[in-house]
Amino acid sequence: MITFIKNIGRLLWRIWFYLLVLIPILIFFPVLLLFTTSEKLYPQFFWVARNFWARPILFGMGFMTKFKIEEEIVKGKSYMLIANHTSMTDIMLMLAASKNPFVFVGKKELSKLPIFGFFYKRTCILVDRGSARSRKAVYDSAQKRLNQGMSICIFPEGRVPEEDILLDEFKDGAFRLAIEHQIPIVPMTFADNKKRFSYTFFSGSPGRMRVTIHKFLSTEGKEVVDKKEISKTARDIILNELKAYGIS
Repeated sequence: MITFIKNIGRLLWRIWFYLLVLIPILIFFPVLLLFTTSEKLYPQFFWVARNFWARPILFGMGFMTKFKIEEEIVKGKSYMLIANHTSMTDIMLMLAASKNPFVFVGKKELSKLPIFGFFYKRTCILVDRGSARSRKAVYDSAQKRLNQGMSICIFPEGRVPEEDILLDEFKDGAFRLAIEHQIPIVPMTFADNKKRFSYTFFSGSPGRMRVTIHKFLSTEGKEVVDKKEISKTARDIILNELKAYGIS
């Protein structure tokens, strides 16, 4: 009986999450639509998404963010933002972590979601991982946005790993892009997202969400052949931080 009551509570809590995702989009629909008519207006779209979508969702779900910052992100600079990927809330937490406008590289399937998907496909770089042509188009789009002064966010695991995997192997794409554009890589560790709101439906709870923004990895003077070395360094930083938080 107790388990049944808990599951009902978690069901309602999950429904509340989806309402928090959709309600701000509906309220700001005309503004968001305007800001997606031109790539030049993307910084304005980002500001609205960060302050009137991501932050209210985190607050409304009872998630208390706590940031440990080893190096500050400088306003106006371009970066490659990376983090471990365990939860739908990773998107909101990444938006909360950076004031600098960035563009997500994300899976194409999310564009099919009602309402959210409409703006997702207009503002993010979509990848179909089963298509070599799509991967090439992603690379070209990311280069274009970096040339416009944006930052890029990629979850380098390429997917949300199974529940028993602490940190999956990293794909090379993020690191190749960072090297070719000579921009710093910003590794971030999301310590609690899996515990707070995993893809296991009847799980999770309000509570703290700890984030470590690590010291940046320089790509200055690096070449594409160095991408695997930098990828391993970034993965080791995040993995060691997860273990330091006592997560296994």
